[in-house]
Amino acid sequence: MPIPNPLSNLNEVSLTPIAYIRSCYPERFGIPRQAGLVESAKAAIVFPHTDQQWHSLRGIESFSHIWVIFLLHGQSFSKFRPLVRPPRLGGNKSMGVYATRSPNRPNQIGLSAVPLDQVEQTPTEILLHIHGGDFLDGTPVLDIKPYVPYADAIPSATSAWADDVDPLLPVEWSPEATASLISTLTEDRNEIQPMISDVIAQDPRPGYERRKDGQPGQEWNMRLAGFDIFWKVEAGIATVTRLFPLSSSDDIPS
Repeated sequence: MPIPNPLSNLNEVSLTPIAYIRSCYPERFGIPRQAGLVESAKAAIVFPHTDQQWHSLRGIESFSHIWVIFLLHGQSFSKFRPLVRPPRLGGNKSMGVYATRSPNRPNQIGLSAVPLDQVEQTPTEILLHIHGGDFLDGTPVLDIKPYVPYADAIPSATSAWADDVDPLLPVEWSPEATASLISTLTEDRNEIQPMISDVIAQDPRPGYERRKDGQPGQEWNMRLAGFDIFWKVEAGIATVTRLFPLSSSDDIPS
């Protein structure tokens, strides 16, 4: 007698977001490939300030890190693909999606562990301040759980081809870009400038473009931390060439 398939009666599963993430990344390009790579990137998990949510978060401040289960929104994928090309392998070799962290998954669910810095209350919101995340601004949060080192950390674990840490790209700033940043920011420059450099140092270019110079005159562009940023790669060094503050009319996810 064949064994019944328990999935045959589960056509759909409904999930309701409990919060959303207010992040410095308004678009996908530039977001680190993993959480923890850009520690200087700050964000907040935003809950509505209700009694139910406040009671649900009681005690969370006693943990140094949390797991965030979230919806991979803002993706351009039209259909699930079983094979993907990880940037770590240069974007030229295919691997099964379940052997990767690709966002093109059968269910658009992400999982990241991040440090929890502070819990803040305002009249309308409860904010879990975090840093080092890999979240698009406006990311819906499905659940959070405390990170428990004795159970979650596995010192003997191995990760095959994803085991090596990618070398960082050296980053410099042109005088023009530095002057633009100084003229725009009066207080946060010492936080924003290193964070922009940290993101570019991860080399967010497509896998087949990484670890090589760009074409003559080629610039890359990304939106980050309220700026429209242009940079190039020459002689193995990334240079921020110019940047402009984003205006309120720019189309940025809320």
